[in-house]
Amino acid sequence: MQFAVDVCALIKLLPGSEPGPTVRHQLAKSATSVAMNYRSSRRARSHAEFTARIGIVAEEADETLGWLQFIERSRLIKSPELARLLIEAGEMLHIFAASAGTARHRQRTEFR
Repeated sequence: MQFAVDVCALIKLLPGSEPGPTVRHQLAKSATSVAMNYRSSRRARSHAEFTARIGIVAEEADETLGWLQFIERSRLIKSPELARLLIEAGEMLHIFAASAGTARHRQRTEFR
């Protein structure tokens, strides 16, 4: 949740001209989706539901990292906070991708 809040603070620094508004919208959607879908995955009613939801979290974390990389490469924002969020997004992507992979593996092997 804090990551999403931090990203939302960062996107306020984006320029008002394109591609700022597009990036702002897409990044806000993906970062908040990471938080809300992770929250939802913790309430999953079955392993299959958890597997599906944690997979969505990994996808949204990857999209968030992509938008942050776009901001960096296009030099839309110059802020030390961007560097920190890039690192955090990468770490989150690795964690959620590994969790999704483990959940899929368990689903295939233990829940047949």
